[in-house]
Amino acid sequence: MSNISQKADFFDRIQSITERFLTRRARIRHEKKEKRKAKHPVLDWLDAFLWAACMVLLANQYLVQAYRIPSGSMIDSLNIGDHVFVNKIIYGPEILPGFLKLPSPVKPKKNDIIIFENPSYISKGTVFDVAQRIIYMLTLTLVDIDKDESGDPRVHFLIKRAAGTSGDHFVMENGNMKIRFKGESGWADEAQYVKARGWTHNINRLMRDDQYAGLKAAAKAAGWMDMGLTPSGKLMERASGAKDARFPDYLTHEMIRLETLRRASPHDSRYGALYAKHRLGWYVSEGRIFPMGDNRDNSRDGRYFGPVKISKVLGKGMIIYWPASRMGSIK
Repeated sequence: MSNISQKADFFDRIQSITERFLTRRARIRHEKKEKRKAKHPVLDWLDAFLWAACMVLLANQYLVQAYRIPSGSMIDSLNIGDHVFVNKIIYGPEILPGFLKLPSPVKPKKNDIIIFENPSYISKGTVFDVAQRIIYMLTLTLVDIDKDESGDPRVHFLIKRAAGTSGDHFVMENGNMKIRFKGESGWADEAQYVKARGWTHNINRLMRDDQYAGLKAAAKAAGWMDMGLTPSGKLMERASGAKDARFPDYLTHEMIRLETLRRASPHDSRYGALYAKHRLGWYVSEGRIFPMGDNRDNSRDGRYFGPVKISKVLGKGMIIYWPASRMGSIK
């Protein structure tokens, strides 16, 4: 066979293959088009919705999730009603809502704004928890089926700032935090430490320094009344100095009340143990992190439930996306 014949045969084969391929592709497209025509509009809409829902779930579960800020514990870094996106992949996302986290080389560090499971949350069961989280993610925080007796959303997740990591020790003095970092013997004032690091967030206090004398007097009076005694008029007069405190420092009040009871009943070890718990502060053990709200006098955080497991940290605050006036990165 001549070279010319061989070349002609080769091109004929190429042409035949190409025609078969194009014909098959045209047939498949035509069949899909006819199927779409025959499909009921409602089913077509449902199919599109389910596809979109799956994409939202996957993105929320493994990449970025939307949350709404329910309280003022992080004012003014995060305000009530702010809608935020949380980076879910940075610390390792959960394989399924509430189950097994994927490993990540990145761990939460000081000053990160983190979202984590509320240690005080009482679950209604695994099926309900999964359903609640799926609905919450699908509706981008608009629907929360997990309500309390009053119809308010139960707090399943908390957003706070990581104030300390493993090895750190914390105490509170008149509502101000002092830190003894891992491997150090001295105590650092938190406000000075934050300023030295160049961090820009505010540590907000709702109680003034001049109200603490009245708060401590009120705590002593409360201890007297717990023992069935009537506080003196002079003590009650001093206690009036804190009556205008809208958000009194509960932890200081409780420590002074317990100290009063301990001194009156030194034989009762309960008061001594509870008082020591307040006076000695909090130590962050390995594999845990200590979360605190920026709005210190209106935040239920690690000071109440202790350090939380890093495995319970679900993500890091990324951006505020609504309202428009507050759009920007979370710091």
